[in-house]
Amino acid sequence: MPQEVYGVVSIVLSIVFIALSWWALQSFRFEKIVKHPQGAQAKLLQILLSIVIGYEVSRFFLDYLGWSLTFGNLFS
Repeated sequence: MPQEVYGVVSIVLSIVFIALSWWALQSFRFEKIVKHPQGAQAKLLQILLSIVIGYEVSRFFLDYLGWSLTFGNLFS
């Protein structure tokens, strides 16, 4: 896969999975964990958690894509 295409795919997947993790974290009950769940610090925590989770999930899928492309070259 060309480097330019891989870069675009990486950016798109990262943004998609960060958005999905933000959406999923909206159902999490932060009021059980933080003192002020509607405060700025709680919102920042949600943003940072969604970035970390989304980035790690996108890294997994990109690694899996790289492994599958390498595995395809094994038999050619």
